[in-house]
Amino acid sequence: METTHRVFVGDSQDLEEIDDASVELVVTSPPYPMIEMWDDLFTELDPAIGDALEAGDGRAAFDAMHAQLDRVWDELERVLVDGGIACLNVGDATRTVDGSFRVYANHARVLEAFESRGFDPLPDILWRKPANSAAKFMGSGMIPPNAYVTLEHEYVLVFRKGGKSLSFEPGADRRYEAAYFWEERNRWFTDLWTEVQGELQTLEFADDDLRDRSAAYPLEIPYRLICMYSTYGDTVLDPFWGTGTTTLAAMCAGRHSLGSELEAAFLDLFDDRIGDVPALSRSVGRTRLERHREFVERRRAEGTGFEYEADRYETPVVTKMERGIQLREVSSIDALEDGTARGYRAEHEPLSLE
Repeated sequence: METTHRVFVGDSQDLEEIDDASVELVVTSPPYPMIEMWDDLFTELDPAIGDALEAGDGRAAFDAMHAQLDRVWDELERVLVDGGIACLNVGDATRTVDGSFRVYANHARVLEAFESRGFDPLPDILWRKPANSAAKFMGSGMIPPNAYVTLEHEYVLVFRKGGKSLSFEPGADRRYEAAYFWEERNRWFTDLWTEVQGELQTLEFADDDLRDRSAAYPLEIPYRLICMYSTYGDTVLDPFWGTGTTTLAAMCAGRHSLGSELEAAFLDLFDDRIGDVPALSRSVGRTRLERHREFVERRRAEGTGFEYEADRYETPVVTKMERGIQLREVSSIDALEDGTARGYRAEHEPLSLE
């Protein structure tokens, strides 16, 4: 199996290189309005944002920042197929502007924006990230009433376009081979992820501003979402590509991917990581299989048996739908000639257990 991956350098407010209704899944983490590290980026897009912040008008700045994101959401509505899914990792912001401290509820504003475009909200996910400090408060310390709780979670907002799920031909191999294990379903499809941790950047940047704009989220998040909401051969889009975490996850999961990124330097850094993809994909697949085998041993120790056997692995499974699971790994990856984008071609093979 072969997958292709393309990254365009440019503004995600205009994804002109991507055809209408050509993407099955969006997985992305946009810049969060009212987080100070993104102020300059938003001000470059609309100088009125910088003016509002300087004038101490946080509400006006917040509204104007989301107006810039709205233009990206318009593009996502255009490129997603009917029944396609959009997953957005979004964090709220806390900030003092003109002496007033408050929460800026980014997740609520994004939810409103997608509903207004006709998307159906699906149950969202909270994942807990490590706090920056051991202190669990902000404000007046140990005396009431002016302390504030620490934000230690982010949202994965999930939306479906068009009201109806995608349809498949009966017994579609690409769907059944992309099945997840029963215990993975139980862990992934809960609305609270506590075992996923935030990820500090370890990439080297000559430019401190570029380092700030990297803001990678853990690989586990896009990988899970891609496995949960797409099948083999689907196309995954990340309009805020950053350091390419979503593309890495798509490669490991055997999906095609598209990305859009303002900073060309990130693509050069990604080229330095591309040689690690085969080993990474193999590790991800083997870890999933090893975790399943550990689950099997625990279940047997509890005296519970299994009715089904996986077709391609010497392991039992809980349900009939799991029998066709076919984990894949990247066997090779090469540059793809593309005049408009940085491109890659990945060859996938059934996961090797040797």
